[in-house]
Order: sequence, then structure tokens, then C-alpha cells
Amino acid sequence: MLKRKIESVLEKWKETPGHMALVIKGCRQCGKTFSVRRFAKQKYAHEIYLNFYENRNYISIFSGSLEVDHLTMLISALYGPDAIFEAGRTVLILDEIQECPEARTALKFFAMDGRYDVIATGSLLGVRGYGRKPVSIPVGYEQIEEMYPLDFEEFLWAQGIEDTVVRYLEKCLKDETPVADALHEKFRSLLLQYAVVGGMPAVVQTFVDTRQMNTVLHLQRGILSGYEEDMVKYAEDRDKPIIRECFRSIPRQLSKENKKFQYSLVKKGSTAAKFAGSLQWMEDAGIIRRCYNLLTPELPLDGNALQDIFKVYMVDNGLLIAMLEDGTQFDVLQGKLFGYKGAIFENLAADMLTKMGRKLYYYHKDSGLEVDFVIRHNRESTLLEVKATTGNTKNTKTILNHPEKYHVGGAVKVGDYNVGRAGNTLTIPFYMLFLLTAF
Repeated sequence: MLKRKIESVLEKWKETPGHMALVIKGCRQCGKTFSVRRFAKQKYAHEIYLNFYENRNYISIFSGSLEVDHLTMLISALYGPDAIFEAGRTVLILDEIQECPEARTALKFFAMDGRYDVIATGSLLGVRGYGRKPVSIPVGYEQIEEMYPLDFEEFLWAQGIEDTVVRYLEKCLKDETPVADALHEKFRSLLLQYAVVGGMPAVVQTFVDTRQMNTVLHLQRGILSGYEEDMVKYAEDRDKPIIRECFRSIPRQLSKENKKFQYSLVKKGSTAAKFAGSLQWMEDAGIIRRCYNLLTPELPLDGNALQDIFKVYMVDNGLLIAMLEDGTQFDVLQGKLFGYKGAIFENLAADMLTKMGRKLYYYHKDSGLEVDFVIRHNRESTLLEVKATTGNTKNTKTILNHPEKYHVGGAVKVGDYNVGRAGNTLTIPFYMLFLLTAF
């Protein structure tokens, strides 16, 4: 049974006096429903579970009055004797709430009433309402949390890595001392496994149980097919083929030396006016993340971001690998990807940063000066260079040599190294990237 960080979020929410309704959003199959229902069974005397996608009849409950006693009466009538509403001891779970926008509106009334806890989950909260009449969102009456597929630390837990070992890595990072050779080799191997397996819960559990990479790939491609089915089902008719073309272009976009997203790679002669909405759809669905170019690599990063110049990464690196041809998993595990290796490991870094809750930024100038990522670290703007194995950091050195121009505090180089430092550049092994949590 996979341990997830959302569990601590749920605990904290329940313990907060006067808490609002909780909305957990995230891409399909990232584990929202399983985690919420397990929490409900552990912490409440009564769980009432309504899935609007599986049972369309539940939608009709919210078609009229949203007064709490009226809703609980209808739920009890439709749900049956298992619908027990007891103040302080019942949790109502509204799954796939994007299918019933009126239920989202009703969260306000449940929060104001306060007798019953309500947790809603949604996979396509940002896209389900496209083309529909706007529905009132209960601003101020709901707490929204985003859930991702397993991050690298959760993947380590699934592999049986104890917290004491992670704390040891944290100490090595803090003290800037090398990781012991045996552990270093172990984590290098675990990182490559995470690169190909990714973090979709069903995929990770299958990998842990069987170690069968062909089964892993089959599951991943099934998830990708599900995403494309969502595009056909939920997008407006004129956008359906465009979204799929955008989605399928991502591996090609990452293969370029300058990985800036180019609409012409989707379709010759394409423009932002035609395809920008498709990218927004995929981002709202939790499938991709944009990484914005910076006018200058100084704080505040968001204030210096250029909204029309960006790179696109898959949120889950394992799904990116599954979009490539058969045999790619083996190549990654063996370190035999030649030029495309950089694209995979750059996406892996984006995967880790996104699942830490970081926004993504990079720096590129027409002169050719480019740094893979720029992050806020220890209250300073910090360059982040990603190397699949080893490599020079000429561009980073150029920027660091001109602090009066770029206002950068330092740099972190991640790759196939151990921990070390040279001047104002900290070198860490790739598997330590998830520990850079000090914003």
C-alpha cells in the first residue's frame, strides 16, 4: 500500500478548527480517490461516497435547492441506509465533482453549515466547464490542494527506503559532504528506475510487485490513451484534433537543442492563435507544465517571466518515456540514449520540481546563453543546470561572473556526480534534487 504525502495534508485539514470544504485536484489516476477514501475510513464513523462520473443519478440531487438539509434528505433517499449523517462524524466525498458543477457551488453551504465534513476531488476542474454556462465557485469556502503522481521521495518509500536514509541525504546536502559510495550507487539506480516508471500509483505498485517493465509500459500507455480519450470527450469539437496534435508533439519539442515550444512543430505553419488553447487545456488537466523564459534571471522570478516564450514538459516523466518507441525504457536504465538523453533528464528535473510545488522558469538569450532552470533557493535567485551524466556549465559560469548584471546568488549543478562545491556552484547527484526545498 503506497504511502502518500497528501495524507498529512488531510490530517492537518481535519485538525484545523472550522475548516472549509476540501477540494483535491490533479490529473486522472494520480491517486486522489484512493487516498481520500482510505483517510475517510480511518478517521470517520461514516463515509458517504458519491461518484458523479460513475453514477449520473447523483447529479440530479444538486439540480434544485442547495440547502444542506434538503441535500442530505435526497442523498439519503438515493444512497440508501448506508447514508448516515451524524454531525462531526460523517464525511461526504464528492468524487469527479467536475461532472456536477452545482455540487461545487454547494460546498459553500456545507461549509457554512459546518455539521458534516466534505471532500471533493476533481481530475479536470480547469477544463470541464469549457463552453458551459458559468457556475458559481465557492470562493472563501473551500480549501484547494493539488495532488500529483508520486514524487521521487514517495517512490523511495514504495521501494522500502526508510526516512532515516532520506535524512542522511539531507545531512550530506546541508554539510556539502559526499554520500557514502554504497548508498550513492543505490540511489543512482533508484533514480533511473523512477525516470522510466514515473509516479502513477498503479504503475508504481505494479513495478514494486512484479518488476516487469513490459507490464509497466502497458499500463502507462493505457493512461496516455485515457488522456487522449478525455481530450476527445471534454474538449470542444473544433479543438479535439488540435489538442491531440499538441500532445503528441511534446517528445519532438524536447528533442530540439533550444527546447522552446514551437507551434510549427505541431503542424507546419501553425501559430499561437490556433494552438495556445490546446496547451492550456493540457495544463489545466494536469498533464503538462510550462516552463517560462525569464527576461532576466533575478527575483522575483514570476515578475520577470515572459508569458509567450516557454518550454513544455510532461508532469510525469514515466509517461514521457512511454510516448517514445519500444526499448526506450531499457536504454534509459542502461544509460544509452545519446543525444535525447538530455531531453529526458531535463524533463525528469521538471517532474521533480513540479511535484515539489515549484513553478518552472529558465533563462535564454538570443545570443545562445541559456540555463536549464532558474529557481528561488535560500531566498536568492539560483541557476540550476541539469546534466544527464557530466558536462560543462559554460553559460552558468558566464552569468555568475557578472553579478552586477544578473543578480544571481549562485548555482546548483545536478547530474551523475556526488556532492561537492567549486566556488559559488554546488554540485549534487541528480537523486538529491527533490531535497532543494528551501524556497
